[in-house]
Formats: sequence, C-alpha cells, structure tokens
Amino acid sequence: MIRPINKDIFSLGRKSVPADKNDINVIADLKDTLAAHREECVGMAANMIGVNKNIIIVDIGYINMIMINPKIIRAIKPYTHEEGCLSLDGKRSVKRFKEIDVSYEDEKFNKCQSHFSGIVACIIQHEIDHCNGVII
Repeated sequence: MIRPINKDIFSLGRKSVPADKNDINVIADLKDTLAAHREECVGMAANMIGVNKNIIIVDIGYINMIMINPKIIRAIKPYTHEEGCLSLDGKRSVKRFKEIDVSYEDEKFNKCQSHFSGIVACIIQHEIDHCNGVII
C-alpha cells in the first residue's frame, strides 16, 4: 500500500524499535511508497511512512535493497554533503562517510554484512539516521 509521507518532526525524531518477522507488511508498504515517489526519492525509512520500526529501503541502482535493523559498523573518509528529504523542506549540510560497512538482516531475516561506497553509502546513512531519530 502507498502510504503518505510523514512530516511530523516529533514522530520522526523518535528512535525506531527493532523490526521482526511480524513487520513484513511494512516492507511491502515501503516498496510501494518508494515506487510511487521514484522521481524524487532514492531511499526511505519506515518512520517516513509513519511506522516506528528499524527498516529501510534503498535504491542501489539495479534493485531496491531492504535492510532490517541496519547498523553502521565501520565508516571511513568523512566529508560534508548537502541533502534533501521527502519528510522535510529544503536542503541541509550533513557529515557523511564515503565508505561504510553495514550489518543488517535481509528480507528473509538472514544476517548480512556489506560494504557500500559513494552515493549508495550516503543514502544508507541518511535512512539509518531516520531510524535513529536523527533529523538532518
């Protein structure tokens, strides 16, 4: 189901709770909502659709990758980047890292660890910030 984009700063500022296998419907809603906003969006966190769960979706170019309970376990090469967000007006300057390693669970709740760089790393950091209640 395509969900409305949450713009409430108070709910966006809350740290998400861990997701589990009962949250499969949230994954489907994230996929549908990202597809509906494809023109202006390359990633989403569950709190952006009003669900306080630690789940993100990221367009990595050839697929949309779901990450459940993602955590950045290594970050190198800091830089400053300007970002926008569907939940907020305007753009803001933020500190990001050019390369990150992330532990997470995939859609089938298998434990994974992957390395990301460039714009994909930036998008993942933005969405994990959402899960942590960090508003850019």
